[in-house]
Amino acid sequence: MIKVLLLFIILIAGIILGPVLSGHQGYVLIRTDNYDIVTSVTSLVLCFVLLQFILLFIGWCYRRFVSTTSRTRGWISGRKYHKAHDQTQKALLKLAEGDFKQVEKLMSKHADYSQQPVINYLLAAEAAQQRGDEYRTHQYLDRAAEVAGNEQLPVDITRVRIQLAEGEIFAARTGVDKLLDKAPRHPEVLRLAEQAYLKSGAYQALIELLPIIGKEKIHTDDELETLRLKAYKGLMNQCMAEDGSEGLTRWWKAQSRKVRHEIALQSFIAEHLIECGDHEGAQKIILDGLKQQYDERLLLLVPRIKTNPPEALEKVLLHLIKHSGATPLLNSTLGQMALQHAEWEKAESYFKAALAQRTDPHDAAWLADALDKLKKPEEAAKVRQEALIHTLKKERE
Repeated sequence: MIKVLLLFIILIAGIILGPVLSGHQGYVLIRTDNYDIVTSVTSLVLCFVLLQFILLFIGWCYRRFVSTTSRTRGWISGRKYHKAHDQTQKALLKLAEGDFKQVEKLMSKHADYSQQPVINYLLAAEAAQQRGDEYRTHQYLDRAAEVAGNEQLPVDITRVRIQLAEGEIFAARTGVDKLLDKAPRHPEVLRLAEQAYLKSGAYQALIELLPIIGKEKIHTDDELETLRLKAYKGLMNQCMAEDGSEGLTRWWKAQSRKVRHEIALQSFIAEHLIECGDHEGAQKIILDGLKQQYDERLLLLVPRIKTNPPEALEKVLLHLIKHSGATPLLNSTLGQMALQHAEWEKAESYFKAALAQRTDPHDAAWLADALDKLKKPEEAAKVRQEALIHTLKKERE
């Protein structure tokens, strides 16, 4: 506006002063190679002012054009944003229906104009993975990584989740390790780490991660304990597969005192040693465990021990009877040991004591076998008949 006002002032001044100075205008000579241009000073000023008006008019036209174009672009973009929002809402409904083809289509179309394009591309990637389209899955993941900028965590989490679903276990393991460096207490990262470590056999890494998983309350205490025992069992399987009973024994001795005194782990290691044929090593662990406390998991393994003589085991079991009472399992275990070593009378006594406390078809069958060895066929037949009747009644119930 100030420029226009100045131009008007100059124009008016020219109109007023022009006639006065008409006799004293002077002249201006502009010479080129081929032309000579001669004009008065007044004419030159008027041409300059006119040129300024032309330039202002062109500038005004340009601004109007740019403004109109911006409004047009804004209208088009607004329409696309609105459409992207509607498509995202429809995609979420299709996701609830399990229609992954439509989810992928709606989420990827106009994804760049949605409020959260990263989410659209990630959901499209998961939908494509559900359809088994590996190419599009990675294409959407790469696009999500581009638009995410510095916020790569959701993209990396989704990538690992998809890798696990596609069976790329070791790639997922690498991704999980990187995620744990970035977000060591993120609940979803911990869940993915648990899956990746279990599937890749990284049981030691999982055991080291369990305290953090426990603090974040991802599992209940019972679930966490089950997971821990599963990890230890996996470690034992690895040791057994690589180095047999010697590897198992070395690994067990390398564990802390606290670990070696856990009854559940004692039963696991003893069972693995029995499978390896190391009955003496298994017996030692079972004896150490039973000396600490009465535990049925260890007792159930005793009949599988094949060592001579059985006095050490029998002595510990009798000690348990003295301090914990004669439980049915203790009597049954002693009976099975007597049966294995052809001590028929002892077997008869222990099995009868066990059956007096509770009815068990296995104990009845073993008692009948002992009675047969003792030349008591009628009594053996009676025991079998009573066991059969009890079993039939139980099945009818």
